[in-house]
Amino acid sequence: MRAVDAFRAAFGHDPEGAWHAPGRVNLIGEHTDYNDGFVLPFAVPWGVTAAVGRRDDDTITLLSLQAAGADGKTTPQVIKEYERAEGWARYVVGVFWALRQAGHAVRGADLVIDGDVPPGAGLSSSAALEVAVAMALNDLYDLGLSRLDLALLSQKAENDFVGMPCGIMDQAASALSQEGHALFMDCRSLATRAVPLDLAAEGLQILIIDTGVHHELADGQYARRRRDCESAAKRLGVEALRDVTDLAAALSTLDGDERKRVQHVVTENHRVQALIGLLRAGAVREIGALLNASHLSLRDQYEVSCPELDVAVEAAVRGGARGARMTGGGFGGSAIALVAADRVQRVREEIVRAYGQRGWAAPRFLPAAPAAGARRLD
Repeated sequence: MRAVDAFRAAFGHDPEGAWHAPGRVNLIGEHTDYNDGFVLPFAVPWGVTAAVGRRDDDTITLLSLQAAGADGKTTPQVIKEYERAEGWARYVVGVFWALRQAGHAVRGADLVIDGDVPPGAGLSSSAALEVAVAMALNDLYDLGLSRLDLALLSQKAENDFVGMPCGIMDQAASALSQEGHALFMDCRSLATRAVPLDLAAEGLQILIIDTGVHHELADGQYARRRRDCESAAKRLGVEALRDVTDLAAALSTLDGDERKRVQHVVTENHRVQALIGLLRAGAVREIGALLNASHLSLRDQYEVSCPELDVAVEAAVRGGARGARMTGGGFGGSAIALVAADRVQRVREEIVRAYGQRGWAAPRFLPAAPAAGARRLD
């Protein structure tokens, strides 16, 4: 295993273990998690592996196999003061910080990180990193935390230490997913249920379309959407937008951005429930229309799409996909398409053609099936 070999080379001894956490793709339920709504993600086959060994001091030593310098070599980061951590290291250090904030006696550690989640693709590489580290520290320090506890602590690290106001979906999907299933989650009660999603049995495939475009979420756009939702909920007199039951009445009292955000969140929650209903009825082939509707809402009401995502979605459907939508926080990243196995090549060609007409580089295509959640590897 690369991470273990690199740990041995860097620190002169074996790690105490290696842990893996996957990224995720969200089938439907976008920007509903921080509105106490419903989501339906599943884990992807790519993730982050952390080889970890405890230290007897409070120093955190980090080595990433994806952070080689110009000379091709990697140099460990030595972090003795948490607030001095920079860049990707803040996601790791934030987990140590969150555990200590919760009263757990966690000291330092040596870590080697190896990941194959495409960065910037909207597949939650940051959540995978957080959950892998959280699971490692939970095992090594015998903390006895549940998988949901680890997801919540990872979310706290990203919210309060990194400064990214994400919901719980990404970390929960990484920690709790099961192979062959999507993960339904009520983001208010935190109740979860594994929903069978055997696309291959229906001759279908989820095709991830990585646009290669990355518009930094930390530029304030994501946080602004969240503030719009919180402000609208306050004006409507509800705890969260999940509580809006009369959409027409709610929309009649709002205007501008708040009106659009409410329309998306309320209808997106309905789409999650409708999609689960179709899966229960065995009507997997019929879920495409809900994916299409979700994308239009994200594009027009939540305003988090971009030209590259819109072209990918439109071209996928034109090429024969049963449905498609952007996935993840938006402003770039990936789209997903539900495609019959015998139409995958045609869909890919149509998207590449549409990109080429605009002078854009072809996106990367990643076929994905629901994978297992976080786990110890040795």
